[in-house]
Amino acid sequence: MEMTIPVSDGTIGGYLAEPAGAGPHPGVVLIHDAFGLSQDTKTITDRFAAEGYLALSPDLYSRGGMRRCVRRVFSDMFANQGRTFGDIEASRSLLAGRPDCSGRIGIAGFCMGGGFALVAASRGFSASAPYYGQLPKNLSVLDDACPIVASFGKKDFGLRGAAAKLETALAARGIPHDVKEYPDASHGFANKIDTAAPVNLLLKVVGFTYHHESAEDAWHRVTSFFGEHLQQPSRPSH
Repeated sequence: MEMTIPVSDGTIGGYLAEPAGAGPHPGVVLIHDAFGLSQDTKTITDRFAAEGYLALSPDLYSRGGMRRCVRRVFSDMFANQGRTFGDIEASRSLLAGRPDCSGRIGIAGFCMGGGFALVAASRGFSASAPYYGQLPKNLSVLDDACPIVASFGKKDFGLRGAAAKLETALAARGIPHDVKEYPDASHGFANKIDTAAPVNLLLKVVGFTYHHESAEDAWHRVTSFFGEHLQQPSRPSH
């Protein structure tokens, strides 16, 4: 369902999907890709809820839409700081404060959202699932990261070598992780693009293509990893 999320300068929009049962449930904050809070993002949010997670996807473009906000949001991601990270923390806090939340909350993100999920892995979350996320230039932001399950496509030439680099960085830091690069997948392989829109058709032509087998394998890895690190009965303090 559509909802508002209290943030430092007012409110932003978001989409919440609730699992069946009284809970308490673990939570997931889902960060959308560069194209915003699309129907695809909402469908994935619903899918997390069907797996037993209280799932919330904030609209990072709430203050003016994609055209006005995308540059600011990307700048925050590359700088590892800024208002967007405040919005993500507000989303985490909203879930953590609910009586039906166990207090264990993961973060997942796609493309741009994957970059945020990597940086935010050291900011109060219990597990992180970046999909083809841009690696931070300074990998020291991963020093205190939570467990990470990351998915990349070998045909994603913009992120060539990212999977191996992340694997090495996490192993060196002793962070529990599962990093996989799919040989037949390209950028956006887990997002279903609406080819009716001309811009999305162009994306498909240049290689941003959904790949079902890779997407489903990544989903099972993510839900298994989240199950291990988030599905715990006790509610920690927050």
